[in-house]
Amino acid sequence: MNRIAETIGEICKIVLPIHDQYYIGNSNSNTAVCTLGSLNLLKSLKNSGIMSNVSIIGRLLSENKGIDEIIRYVNQNKNIKKIILCGKEVWGHKPGHSLLELKKNGIDSNGRIINSSSPDPFLTVSKEQIDYFRKEITLVNLINETNFEKIKKLI
Repeated sequence: MNRIAETIGEICKIVLPIHDQYYIGNSNSNTAVCTLGSLNLLKSLKNSGIMSNVSIIGRLLSENKGIDEIIRYVNQNKNIKKIILCGKEVWGHKPGHSLLELKKNGIDSNGRIINSSSPDPFLTVSKEQIDYFRKEITLVNLINETNFEKIKKLI
């Protein structure tokens, strides 16, 4: 990441603070749900009674640190085999798209997600962690789907 992007990121943290939000459910579940930028969908799913059927529900707001966190989480929680990507894509960052491209294409020698159209899709997790993610995790692509009932039925 270049210095200008880092500076803008720091300013945004102060002016427009966005707090990570996730909720832990059933640690034995093989399913995780990622609502991308949709906070209301996240809260609706959390309060719907499905937490006993999912390992974790959370948002994904960035194509770098956020994806790094997902990779670390699934590597530490080997029960997870499926991630449902739903909710509105985060404008400008497109982390959902980047996650799909990571699964499909991996990273280049610089840690950049191959074919990502995001502005800064560089990961810091190890190649071994990424390989585990690519091999073991199934992504269900419901990007931009916000219909609560449709998503709940898939869970």
